[in-house]
Amino acid sequence: MKKQSFLYSPYGAYEMKSKYQRNLGIGTLSVVTLVASIIFATWAYAAMQDQDIEAYDASAIVIKTVADLGPPPSIAKKPPQVKVEQLEVAAPKVGIPKPVADDEVLDDDVVLATKDDLAEIIAPDITAGDDDIVIDIDEDDYLPSADEFIPVENLPEMIHEVVPKYPRLAQQAGIEGTVWVKALVSKNGDVLKAQVGKSSGTTSLDDAAVETAYENKFKPGIQNGRPINVWVTYKVDFKLSN
Repeated sequence: MKKQSFLYSPYGAYEMKSKYQRNLGIGTLSVVTLVASIIFATWAYAAMQDQDIEAYDASAIVIKTVADLGPPPSIAKKPPQVKVEQLEVAAPKVGIPKPVADDEVLDDDVVLATKDDLAEIIAPDITAGDDDIVIDIDEDDYLPSADEFIPVENLPEMIHEVVPKYPRLAQQAGIEGTVWVKALVSKNGDVLKAQVGKSSGTTSLDDAAVETAYENKFKPGIQNGRPINVWVTYKVDFKLSN
């Protein structure tokens, strides 16, 4: 057998070539496995994302117009709800009727007054010719209103007239006028009330005429031969002397 020198080595690296096929298979299988793992992981992740999108779309609210937004939430604070306890009301008890004495039972022929009957009792209808009706009203206490018509035989006549004092400002301004005064003359001839019937257009002249009316004296008005309280109207002239 021929000895091999340490400088001599077989050509082509037989040992490496003997393992080349195996290493190539292992590497190829590793690469294919890695690529398949990456593809599977990518597919699984995409499938999970699709499921999340479908689940979200199922509960999502689609808004197409501004009207679909609805009113904005209120920022006002709502008052706290106060719990009110309901009062417990006892149900009415229906008892057994108790017998009463005969004198406490209403008679069958009792007639109850109606609303119209009570009205006639409280305010009876007074018509002419009822001799049984007596009107008890003191004529001295009765004072007619200024607009009330009182039929009289003779109207009051002034027997003493007090001339009103000419207001100073109206006199200096040269203001003239006529005031119609309405006076309530009593059956004694005194003036009980006085007011302006027709204004002169100047307040100071009207006030002076009304204030002086209480100082006048009248012959009272006569009705059915007796003096009565009645209103009378007279005029007061305010004229400046030339």
